[in-house]
Amino acid sequence: MINSRELFLRRKARNRNQLSKVANGRPRLTVHRSSKHIYAQIIDDVRGVTLASASTLDKDLKGKVKTGADCNAAVSVGKLVAERAKKSGVDTVVFDRGGFIYHGRVKALADAAREAGLKF
Repeated sequence: MINSRELFLRRKARNRNQLSKVANGRPRLTVHRSSKHIYAQIIDDVRGVTLASASTLDKDLKGKVKTGADCNAAVSVGKLVAERAKKSGVDTVVFDRGGFIYHGRVKALADAAREAGLKF
């Protein structure tokens, strides 16, 4: 019997495989959510470098968000990672949701990053 962690890892691998086919050298915006926080990174897979990152644990957001586990926090992280990406010269990315479904906090982060100027 396959446990839920193995199913998650399969979904994650399946998603990454499809992203690598359509990325065309664009960096990817990865999202990880835990029960208490949400994290986002923009990674250049060609060079193996993180270009920008943001999370609810950042000093910029720590006092502003009530909790890291709601959609408002995800919106703040999405805006912050988009601002940092713009500063590092990134404007188009591919969205890597990992093994998470595109709903709730993951969707809120993606929509906020789009509104802040990232294209994907």
